[in-house]
Amino acid sequence: MSLKWMVTMIDTLTQFSVFLGNKPDTLGRVCRELATAKINIVALTMMDASEHGVLRIVARNPDKARSVFNNMNLSMTEATVLGVTMPNKPGMLADVCEKLSANRVPISYLYSTTGAAGGKAIGIFKVQNMAKAIKVLESKRASSKDMKGNLRNMQRAAGAAKR
Repeated sequence: MSLKWMVTMIDTLTQFSVFLGNKPDTLGRVCRELATAKINIVALTMMDASEHGVLRIVARNPDKARSVFNNMNLSMTEATVLGVTMPNKPGMLADVCEKLSANRVPISYLYSTTGAAGGKAIGIFKVQNMAKAIKVLESKRASSKDMKGNLRNMQRAAGAAKR
């Protein structure tokens, strides 16, 4: 188990998959409407197909985002995804993926941010078993925290023994 790895927050989030026609400025209009409604975007990814694109987006306020998409008459679906906040350092995303894999939690897809507050990154995971994924990552988080605490206690004890 790696001491460098520490998930700081695990949340279930609402993700919208919005189907957009391949026309100039369609994505720009959607982003502008979200901005006008003062909706902060947590993460997004855009994939294209021959006839349409699929915008996967997680917004800070899903109810307001849903309203914007409905008012724009956009076809969309909703899914629950896992938002995992972690340090923005090499290997963090690999650690999360490996931990889920080792515990037989398949990842359907993921995308991530790299500029969350405090030097953090947010991974957006679509997993097949949300409850198990949360349990696995919460267990990893707790044991990493315990290990860091144990390491600090050992360092304090070693320092006291030198005095």
